[in-house]
This record gives sequence, C-alpha cells and structure tokens, in this order.
Amino acid sequence: MIVVSVIVGLVAVVMASQWINKQTNVSAQKVVIAAVDVDLGSKLTPEMLRLVDWPSGSIPEGAIIDPQTLDGRVLKTSVLRGEAILESKLAPLGTKGGLSAVVMEGKRAMTVRVNDVIGVAGFALPGNYVDILVNTTEDAKANVKEKVDMSISKIVLEHILVLAVAQEASRDDTKPKVVNAVTLEVTPEQAEKLDLARSVGTLSLVLRNQVDPKPVETSGITKQILLRGDEPAPVAKPVAASKPVAKRVVKKVIVKRPAQPAPIAATQNCVEIVSGTSRHIECF
Repeated sequence: MIVVSVIVGLVAVVMASQWINKQTNVSAQKVVIAAVDVDLGSKLTPEMLRLVDWPSGSIPEGAIIDPQTLDGRVLKTSVLRGEAILESKLAPLGTKGGLSAVVMEGKRAMTVRVNDVIGVAGFALPGNYVDILVNTTEDAKANVKEKVDMSISKIVLEHILVLAVAQEASRDDTKPKVVNAVTLEVTPEQAEKLDLARSVGTLSLVLRNQVDPKPVETSGITKQILLRGDEPAPVAKPVAASKPVAKRVVKKVIVKRPAQPAPIAATQNCVEIVSGTSRHIECF
C-alpha cells in the first residue's frame, strides 16, 4: 500500500508540473506601449515608447510591434502610461503636431470667449461635451405702446466636443480651470450658427453627460413665459379675450336698467278694475 501510494503521488506531481509549465509557457509577442502619459496632438519620440511582452491571443487590433514606425507620428487621443499604442489612436501619416491633428475629418475647431460663469466654473474640460445656450432679443413687430419684452434664451447647439481650454488640450486633468477661451469641435454648419449666436447675444456653456448623446428639442424661454408660467401664447390671448368680455358687460347693464323701476312700482297703490269681459289696472 505504501509503494502504491508513493507511485500515485509521483505521477500526480509530474502531471501537475507539466500542466503548470503549459500555463506559464504562453506564446507572447512584443507590443509597443506608452512609457509616459502622452497628450493628444503630441509627436511621438522613442523616449515615450517601450516594448513589452503581450499574450498572442489577446493582442488588440491595430497594435504596433515596431517602435521605429511610430517616430514622428501624432496622437489624436491622449494615451496613459502602459497603454498600448494603436493605429486608431494615431493621426494619418504626414500630419503635423498640434490641435489640427485632433480635429476629426469633416469638422472644424472654433474658439469662443468665456468667463468663470459661461465656462461652467471651469468644469468644461477637454473631452467633455457641452450645449451652447444663447440669450438674445427676438425680432418681432410688436406694438410699441405695449412695451413687450422680446428677450429669449434658446439652446442652439447640442453635444459639442470641447477640444481645448485656453492653450491646453490635455484631457486627463480633472481639476476645474477658469479660462477666457474654449475651443470647440463643430461642423461647418454649426460653426455658422455659433458665429451668428455670439454676435447677436450672450453665450453660455451647458455641461452635459458624456454618455447622453440624445438631442432635446426646445422652443426657448421668454420673459413672459418665465414670469407667468408655461403659456402657449401669453401676448395674443389676453388681447383677443378683452373685446368680447367688454361687450358682454355692456349687454348685462342694458338688460338690468329697465328692471330698476320695479321697486318704485311696488310702493304704489294699484287697483284692478273688471268691467264685463275686460279688465285693467289703475295705480295712484
């Protein structure tokens, strides 16, 4: 029994060692990763990169295996230390460094002036999404005597990417920064709207959730709706209703006036005189 148990134990040890060797001897391949944190728009240099062993079965798509091919390439997204350098994170070949390498194809970068309030107290950072709100005066042919305030606030652009604040394009800093300018990524049509909006009124940035791209349709808010409540037509309805109300009041007064002598007639003495088939009343 002792001999059998020893043999079984040796067989178990050999099988376990073989299984462990198979698990440790996983095939690996060299992959380029970032040696330091690299901001978007930066040109890659050999000092920023290093090679590490990466399991062959889990190499991400687009991984770079030769660091020499990355010399001079520009990142279009920020990369953290230890993160693999992928082709999808690189700007096209020949791209110069800077913010222009970050702007997506078909879009433009536009800068607007902000302050500590308009810029959401400095929390609108690169990589965040904002809505653009404009406060202006609505054009309308209103009666001058009524002195109607046509001020209106309206969201004109939604889900706009913040590329940079002031002269910094780093997306890793989560601390608020009070700056005087914010650079936004917009389409050519959105750039036209934004340029007109900042010329006709005051702009405000509205910070939104990064994972909430759903647009919201709003009709804007005016001063009268703000003070009187949500009314579909706060100006037209009272004017149209005032005329019929005045006519009804006049009619009621005209109907009641003939009934006023009735109390006086009640104080007189009246006698009904019957003569044959006729009758009449005499009052005195």
